[in-house]
Amino acid sequence: MARLRIGIVGATGYTGAELLRLLVGHADVELAVVTSRSGEGQPVAALFPWLRGHSQIQYCAPDSATLAKCDLVFFATPNGTAMHQAPALLKAGVRIVDLSADFRLRDPTAWKNWHGQEHACPELLARAVYGLPERNRDQIRKAELVANPGCYPTAISLGLLPFLKADVVDASGVIADAKSGVSGAGRKAEIGLLFSEAGESFKAYSASGHRHLPEIRQLLDEAAGHAVALTFVPHLVPMVRGIHATLYFRLKRKVDPHALLADFYSGEPFVDIMPAGAHPETRSVRGSNMCRIAIHQPQLSDQVVVLSVIDNLVKGGAGQAVQNMNLMFGLPEDRGLSTAALAP
Repeated sequence: MARLRIGIVGATGYTGAELLRLLVGHADVELAVVTSRSGEGQPVAALFPWLRGHSQIQYCAPDSATLAKCDLVFFATPNGTAMHQAPALLKAGVRIVDLSADFRLRDPTAWKNWHGQEHACPELLARAVYGLPERNRDQIRKAELVANPGCYPTAISLGLLPFLKADVVDASGVIADAKSGVSGAGRKAEIGLLFSEAGESFKAYSASGHRHLPEIRQLLDEAAGHAVALTFVPHLVPMVRGIHATLYFRLKRKVDPHALLADFYSGEPFVDIMPAGAHPETRSVRGSNMCRIAIHQPQLSDQVVVLSVIDNLVKGGAGQAVQNMNLMFGLPEDRGLSTAALAP
């Protein structure tokens, strides 16, 4: 099989940089087009020195004719960008993995309400496959357009899906208490994200409604077959990478939650069900595409506590996008993603 010609639109942010890091070492990929309006004409290694010796490619303008020569294009762009370019690329036979929120919600009204603009191609929302391999693997293999999940939705849904699918959750009160490192906010200059502002501190934000909430609810409702009353509160912690989601719910019938989890994820290459009573750390997945999950039942009651950790830039972003690409082209799912976590 010839190497895949891959394009990346918006390869100057954190997820774009992570895509570059993963793809330059992928045996089946030729990095053909990397776009950036601000970096046009510069080598990618000038912006990201750790790529020196791995790629000589230069940034170019996001020209549709150039991108149309690719087999697949990743969009690592702000919300509202991919939806303007996707129709022409799909018409040209290019497959797409979009890391923004442009195709995650199926309801264009909900998209407008949460993102403040009309959707440019609502007719594509039904064609987009939600790119969570542990749920939609078969559909992803055949997809032309994949909506890569958000980072919080990935950590939260992987922890809750097995229980919702088994119909053992009291859906009247599910709580997702999640914490993220500052890279989750993107590569931008913002006062609240400065080291001197975020360091030595810890805070909740968007407690009244985070932009990932409708995406999480859509996924959980579909898995359960009915509405799930979810309370989701994100927090900012002073670390660069990582998400830790602590999930709370009550069982409506007696089951062994650890056995249920282990059975559901048996054979999954990127979900690690830890021994009962374990406490996964974000550093145990740093730089990897792994999600580690542990289960607790305080006082052996019907209350269940699920601990789910991922690297927000890898399994919560670029790594999951590469995992989806592998599936779309019939490659081994773990190709280019088998690196162990970075430690210390």
